[in-house]
Amino acid sequence: MCSISAFLNPYMMTPHLQEARNASLRSKVTVVGSGNWGSVAAKLVASNTLRSTSFHDEVRMWVFEETLPSGEKLTDVINGTNENVKYLPGIKLGKNVVADPDLENAVKDANMLVIVTPHQFVEGICKRLAGKIKTEAEAISLVKGMEVKVDGPRMMSTLISQQLGINCSVLMGANIANEIGQEKFSEATVGYRQNKGAAESWVQLFNTPYFNVTSVQDVEGVELCGTLKNVVAVAAGFVDGLEMGNNAKAAIMRIGLEEMKAFSKLLFPTVKDSTFFESCGVADLITTCLGGRNRGVAEAFAKSGGKRSFDELEQELLQGQKLQGVSTASDVYEVLSHRGWLELFPLFSLVHEICIGHLPPSAIVHQYSEH
Repeated sequence: MCSISAFLNPYMMTPHLQEARNASLRSKVTVVGSGNWGSVAAKLVASNTLRSTSFHDEVRMWVFEETLPSGEKLTDVINGTNENVKYLPGIKLGKNVVADPDLENAVKDANMLVIVTPHQFVEGICKRLAGKIKTEAEAISLVKGMEVKVDGPRMMSTLISQQLGINCSVLMGANIANEIGQEKFSEATVGYRQNKGAAESWVQLFNTPYFNVTSVQDVEGVELCGTLKNVVAVAAGFVDGLEMGNNAKAAIMRIGLEEMKAFSKLLFPTVKDSTFFESCGVADLITTCLGGRNRGVAEAFAKSGGKRSFDELEQELLQGQKLQGVSTASDVYEVLSHRGWLELFPLFSLVHEICIGHLPPSAIVHQYSEH
């Protein structure tokens, strides 16, 4: 019988024991979420777990179970075809991605949790997982959005850390999911707090020849960039829907970036100016204002003269995906109103007022054209 010391000392091991020891040291990865971006995240991660001895090959992906028009379960179809036919059709995820409709089962052995769901679902998911994951696990949030509480806003990474009792980094960037799924070049930024080693593991897990990942020690800055740019994208969509032209859209993007930076630094003085020049900052703002879902639905809203609701348009245009910009605009407005900051952030305020029907879409540039 082999002793425990032999298992701990690689020089005393048989090849079989060496393999067992190496397996025990590998990180197991679970992706919590399987929408458009969640499926792309699983594809990225799965390609790297096969290449690196630091990770177990298998990547679990939690799927909120749905019945497709064919009568089949979405999970069964993903596992049978290696493709998320509803949210990322035509893209193979990797043979080592296993879809799992049981949330607790999907995460039970994970050392690394990739959380990528609409922000309104994060707290409920975390409550279900509290006390059921490994204490040494690390999380990373790809979720754009914030939660507004009586005592102020709470970022998703903070919510995850508090609910699960583990460290949580963030990953944000100029990342339109379908383009990454097609392996078109893109960049992203990992934001971390203290644990640079964890950040390096996340970079190793996500970085590919077509997805270039860097890290910065600024969780709040990276996360707020990813959150607030959706509000600006809604404004850009109004401009497009009203055919105001590229000059007007560029102006909205510049004003938006200015407000993103000012709002972030008022909430978290530690936020770094340089973060806004990372992929999570100006690059993400540009790509979201040019081609994201928030821009597209806001364009349709403006074309209808504000007569069709965002809920109706979301259902029609996004096939089950969720819009983030409108709910984030509401959250931001609540913070601004509570703190007496509305006049400091005219663009953020206007976006919310237009979204709820208090102002017409044309008001998006009206305030600026009067000067």
